[in-house]
Amino acid sequence: MAGSVKLKQRAAQEVRQILQILHKWGVRTLGQFADLDKEDVSARLGPEAVQLWERANGRSTRLLKLIQPPESFVERFEFDHEVETVEPLLFMLRRFLQQLSVRLNAIYLVAKEITLGITFADKKSYERCFKIPQPTNDVDLLFRMLHTHLENFTSTQPIIAVSLEAKPIKPAQQQFRLFETALRDPNQLSETLARLIALLGSDHVGTPVVEETHRPDAFHLEPFSWDGGATSEPTVRLGPSHYSSDAIHSTDSGQAPRVPPLQPALRRLRANVSASVLLNNEKPAHIRSASVSGEIFSQNGPYLASGNWWDEKTWMRSEWDLELRTGALLRCHQDQDGWQIDGIYD
Repeated sequence: MAGSVKLKQRAAQEVRQILQILHKWGVRTLGQFADLDKEDVSARLGPEAVQLWERANGRSTRLLKLIQPPESFVERFEFDHEVETVEPLLFMLRRFLQQLSVRLNAIYLVAKEITLGITFADKKSYERCFKIPQPTNDVDLLFRMLHTHLENFTSTQPIIAVSLEAKPIKPAQQQFRLFETALRDPNQLSETLARLIALLGSDHVGTPVVEETHRPDAFHLEPFSWDGGATSEPTVRLGPSHYSSDAIHSTDSGQAPRVPPLQPALRRLRANVSASVLLNNEKPAHIRSASVSGEIFSQNGPYLASGNWWDEKTWMRSEWDLELRTGALLRCHQDQDGWQIDGIYD
């Protein structure tokens, strides 16, 4: 990059020197310069002056590069008067979708996402991008997506302008394997999710993903993905690391393998039940809650756990396994919010 800049600067300096010499000769127009003899120009001013002489005489050609600017699919409208209801907004958005659909169909493209832009009277703007699971130009379907979002949309300022932008893509063609299936109607699923988001909020709808932490029940929600890529089934390898040395013995002797006894299953409570615990010598002695209460016969614990001590999400808890006089087995924990019952063993 720096080398090309230096070459351009050097060429410009040589041209200026040639022009200064021509001015001293009294040559001040292109006609006067074109009347000079080519061989004399080459002998006295060099090859750079010859290139200029050929341009002046129309003997040099420079091909033009055809650069077609990318076409943008944007529709925008500014209202003559401030808008405070959603009906004029929906009317303009439907017109936008019809125009964009015609333009996209003319060049055999479909919309993969649309971006809604709203400008308010205080010059602030709102923008929302809608990703279409199955790219389409169906006006009714796209309009339902926008209508569902605007049903619960509120603003403190009136609207003065609205815009809609579509990002095009070629229609996708996917060949599935023998036992692979696709969603029957991905766009209907997207519309259903949009309605759920409008009712519950975007932070309550999505795919739960377990976080990389030892904190129990730690997860977050990610936006639902419609990618139907091929997925390989996980393989389970049974090896010594999955069982203890005395869990399953070899059957070389012809005897049946010895299977370890079943452990009690923990029935988790969603959500956890708050409890009041009476301590005796720093150990739980009695528990009271809305679901179960009684004297504690035996306990195992505490099992201490903590994490995220380096940021504001720090946590610390101690877990207990409690057996009541009634025979109930509980899994409980204590943290900064008090005691809670996590579940009951079957």
